[in-house]
Amino acid sequence: MEFSESLKKNVDFQKVYKNGKSYANKYLVLYVLQNGTEKNRVGISVSKKVGNSIVRHRLTRQVRESYRLHEEEFKSGFDLVFILRAAAKGKLFRDLESAMLHLMRVHALRKQNEL
Repeated sequence: MEFSESLKKNVDFQKVYKNGKSYANKYLVLYVLQNGTEKNRVGISVSKKVGNSIVRHRLTRQVRESYRLHEEEFKSGFDLVFILRAAAKGKLFRDLESAMLHLMRVHALRKQNEL
């Protein structure tokens, strides 16, 4: 992720959950909080309810890759936490990518000229 960093600490995730705004769709939940920097920080969370470690890591990689491919289309200065729902298990990359882009549009995080 060229323009973004990863959220790694539990404290950072909890701050976004507590103070951020969330929207959801069938496959993903997205929490957003302004971070006051020039970069986005992205965290991805997958519960054990979704599947075993192989399934969870594959879903994480798919969301990270779909974010990376569209990263230049998004506004900067936010902490983003993607939570994968159990319905995402076994879905195609393009389905998860579409769900992620939908949530970014709902949160108005896409740049205006990219609509």
